[in-house]
Amino acid sequence: QVQLVESGGGLVQPGGSLRLSCVVSGSIFSIYAMGWYRQAPGKQRELVATITSDTNTNYADSVKGRFTISRDHAKNTAYLQMNSLKPEDTAVYYCHANVWYSGSYNDYWGQGTQVTVSS
Repeated sequence: QVQLVESGGGLVQPGGSLRLSCVVSGSIFSIYAMGWYRQAPGKQRELVATITSDTNTNYADSVKGRFTISRDHAKNTAYLQMNSLKPEDTAVYYCHANVWYSGSYNDYWGQGTQVTVSS
C-alpha cells in the first residue's frame, strides 16, 4: 500500500504565501517523480509543478517565478512553496507521485488540500 498525505492549504490574502507538503508512506522502494496539480471549480485538473528523482523541475507558465517545488528524498516528501498568490490560484491542490511498488512504477494521488486566495 502507498499513501500520499497533503497538508498546508488554507485561506490567504492576495500577495500572500503558503507552503504545501506531501508525504509518501507505505511499501516504497523508490519514487521517480512527484508533482502538484490543481483543480478549480468547473475546470479540469491541471499541472502546477513536477520534480524528478534527479531534481529536474517543470512548472506551469502561470506559476513560474512565484511557486517553487522541492523534495526531501530521505523523508519521501515534496513541498510547494507558493508566493505572490493570486485569486486565480484558488483550487484544490493534489499531490502526485510515481512510485515503484509491486514490481512496477505506478501513479498515486493524495486526497487534495484546499487553497483559497481571497481578501
